[in-house]
Amino acid sequence: MGSKLRATTEALENHAHGLRRVRPVVTKLVSVRSAVSLTPLAGVAGPALSKIRCMDVSLPTIIAHRGNAAEFPENTLEALQSAVNFGLRHVEVDVQLSSDRVPLLLHDADFRRMSGRSDSVFDLAWSEISSLPMGEPGRFGGAHAEIRPCSLQQFASALARWPGVTAFVEIKRASLRRFGQAVVLDRVMACLPQVLDRCVLISFDRPCLEELRRRESPRIGWVLDGYDDAARAAAGALVPEFLFCDVERLPPGDARLWPGPWEWAIYEIRDAPTARALRARGAGFVETMTVRALQMRFGPNGVG
Repeated sequence: MGSKLRATTEALENHAHGLRRVRPVVTKLVSVRSAVSLTPLAGVAGPALSKIRCMDVSLPTIIAHRGNAAEFPENTLEALQSAVNFGLRHVEVDVQLSSDRVPLLLHDADFRRMSGRSDSVFDLAWSEISSLPMGEPGRFGGAHAEIRPCSLQQFASALARWPGVTAFVEIKRASLRRFGQAVVLDRVMACLPQVLDRCVLISFDRPCLEELRRRESPRIGWVLDGYDDAARAAAGALVPEFLFCDVERLPPGDARLWPGPWEWAIYEIRDAPTARALRARGAGFVETMTVRALQMRFGPNGVG
């Protein structure tokens, strides 16, 4: 009987010791739960609590389409820096070549939208382009008249200063047609060696991407002209790391996007409900110019 009593006493003491060890853990979990429920916490800043409040696990990751292009002229260092300042870790830029074959950030093949000039990018050398105003006067008037073009080399230097940021670099078909695939890819790749591991080279031009595969480019993304059976078969043959598609080209409804070894990135997204619906269909990323509005809904780093 005495031995049973001793055994019972020892068991109770061990149990009590275990409870003493568990109590701090439980206390910490309660504290964490309190933080997530946003009860006041000493030493926690309001912005940090706002970010916790904004997190929504049903939302995909944001890509800043040409930077924070709702508030700054697109494809400028100022727009891209603004997106990074908001905490986003994925940006997208467009690349054209100047007459002297310098890669620069530009969507169109001329400067009508960006500078109010009709000059073709293919007719001006970088020395001339670099001094052009890039304030997008049609959208911003004279508010950003001091902003100047950004070369791909300058962008790569900035990217090197932004740890953890991934850039989707779109090679434009107009430059491929003007200079040829080999010239464009040689010039683009020459600007990126220090940051190539954080770049995804993307294009509408499938032969360009096939050549990048032969060159063993780290990652590629195909921007789809259409969402149909032919494109699906071509994607299966190319096997890109990313597939990009305009939301307007997707079939209506809630059908899942094509499965495959790629991540889906859907662009021209302006609101969280659309982003949430795309996430449910299989899109891991959405691309937007309205960085501030979506980032406030998505939480830190543009991640749902």
